Amino acid sequence: MPSSAPRAALRLQDYLPYRLSVAANAVSRMIAHAYESRFGLKIPEWRLIAVLADEGPLTQQSLCGRTVMDKVTVMRAAQGLVRRGLVRREPNQADGRSHRLFLTRSGARIYRDIVPLALEHETRLLRGLKPADIARLDRLLRQLEQTAQNR
Repeated sequence: MPSSAPRAALRLQDYLPYRLSVAANAVSRMIAHAYESRFGLKIPEWRLIAVLADEGPLTQQSLCGRTVMDKVTVMRAAQGLVRRGLVRREPNQADGRSHRLFLTRSGARIYRDIVPLALEHETRLLRGLKPADIARLDRLLRQLEQTAQNR
C-alpha cells in the first residue's frame, strides 16, 4: 500500500487511482457477464435500470450524475432500453426541454430478477473479508468519492 508521502516516480501498480479503476472495471465485468448473458443488458443499461429502480423517474442529465457516465453513454443506453420496452420516456413537466425516464413493468421485473444475482456476486466478492473490514472499506470508498467530487 502506498504511503501518503510524495513519491519521485509513478509506478502504475502502486498508483491508487489506477488501482481503483482496474478493480472497479474487474468487478463490473464479473457481474456484467452474468446479466449480459442472461438478460441481454450491457453495463450502462443495467446501471440505468438500477438507478431508476432505486430512485424513481429521472432525466437523462440526472442519470449522468447518478451513474457517473457521460451523456452519450446514458443516451445510447436509454435508447436501447426504450426499444426493448424496459424504460419509457415522458416529457418532463418541470422542464419542457427534457424528458424523464421511467422503468416499465418489464424493466422492474428484470431488475427484480437481477438483484439476487447481483447480491450473490457481492457476497462472493466479499467472502474472506471480516465484517469490520467490509465496513471500513465502505467508509473509505465513500470518503474517497466525496473527496474526488469536491475537488
